[in-house]
Amino acid sequence: MRNRTDPAPEFAEQLELTGGDLELAERHALRRVAGLSTELTDVTEVEYRKLRLERVVLVGVWADGSITDAENSLTELAALAETAGSQVLEGVIQRRSRPDSSTYVGRGKVEELRAVVDDTGADTVICDGELSPSQLRNLEQAVKVKVVDRTALILDIFAQHAKSREGKAQVELAQLQYLLPRLRGWGESLSRQGGGAGGSGGGVGTRGPGETKLETDRRRINQRISRLRREIKGMKTVRLTKRANRSRNAQPTVAIAGYTNAGKSSLLNRITGAGVLVENALFATLDPTTRRAQTTDGRWYLLSDTVGFVRHLPHQIVEAFRSTLEEVAAADLVLHVVDGSHPDPEEQVRAVHEVLADVDAGALPELLVINKTDAADPETLQRLKTLWPDAVFVSARTGAGAAELREAIDRLLPPPPVELELTIPYDRGDLVAQVHANGEIVASRHTESGTWLHARVGEGLAAALAPYRD
Repeated sequence: MRNRTDPAPEFAEQLELTGGDLELAERHALRRVAGLSTELTDVTEVEYRKLRLERVVLVGVWADGSITDAENSLTELAALAETAGSQVLEGVIQRRSRPDSSTYVGRGKVEELRAVVDDTGADTVICDGELSPSQLRNLEQAVKVKVVDRTALILDIFAQHAKSREGKAQVELAQLQYLLPRLRGWGESLSRQGGGAGGSGGGVGTRGPGETKLETDRRRINQRISRLRREIKGMKTVRLTKRANRSRNAQPTVAIAGYTNAGKSSLLNRITGAGVLVENALFATLDPTTRRAQTTDGRWYLLSDTVGFVRHLPHQIVEAFRSTLEEVAAADLVLHVVDGSHPDPEEQVRAVHEVLADVDAGALPELLVINKTDAADPETLQRLKTLWPDAVFVSARTGAGAAELREAIDRLLPPPPVELELTIPYDRGDLVAQVHANGEIVASRHTESGTWLHARVGEGLAAALAPYRD
């Protein structure tokens, strides 16, 4: 018989969960149910149309590269669709020199796609590219089901995963920027809204055509975009203030960047024990997490997890998340994490370098970290070691290579800029502790008058230590 003061077994289990476990459990608690939808029929209130992704067919255009590249791209699109909560039924690729300007795929392929949709019972078609408004409308009319492009799919995933106020604002801004040129009406939605037609009693000056439904939506969306930009700008000011405080405290910063689902959060947990959310899903991390870590010689530094990248990352996302991605640009070192078990890790590296260049972080010191070595093919790992001889090979899940990674970080972190010799009185042990925590000790000894140090420290700490310099 259980004692009344003992916690229930299920409650005892909850007590052992970390913050990341609880967040993961919360995310899995509610899942989309196929066949149920509350999709909006218009956008009068400037609400982003929720994607109703239940049973989907994927379609891609192979315009350049090899067939393996095209298949890898469609496989990634399938992973994105599943992350958004859909069931992938079929995937088709058409070989063309360029996407059709009218319907993305050729006319014959449109008929074949319509047959595939009918045979599978799909309710959504997802295209592996960004469609123009006319392509979206024409293809939707031809296949008679909802059509979504790659950009809208990624935006939907971001909307599901954003949790912080800044993250939600950035995602909404990106969604509205994407939606604005694609507004279209249904039925009478585009009819004129009379400004006071005859007999309405509006009086002189109020009668006339008024605004169209489309014009009203555009005006409201533009107003919302302006307000979101102001809010994000204010949040950026707070971020810059925090960054200035870190610079003043002379704590070096290391940013973890890389392809989505490469294991960046797992690596952060392995190095710092942070306990942040880890999920085998694309874009599980949108809100940056910063934790303190320590070098082998006792110096503290900040390690930041950032949003993952993906090939053809929508420019709306890059622009909206620019303030967050600037954390990478302000870092002293970038840990570029690569999924060693991925079929095409070289393409992952290329896509990440494109985004880093967009946010002016392309010239930063970079340490390539090949993760998931426990799941990677040995031949692939050998090829990557030949391709990137300076990379560190680790497994965040098993801990293999973690010691080598810490040594590499210690070696690549920039030393504090100010070198000095000083004697600190014994009653100012707090200053000695600050030098140990935020500086680099070259030599030390105890003397009659205090603790003598030969050290390298940041400019702010050097100013505080000025009275004790020899």
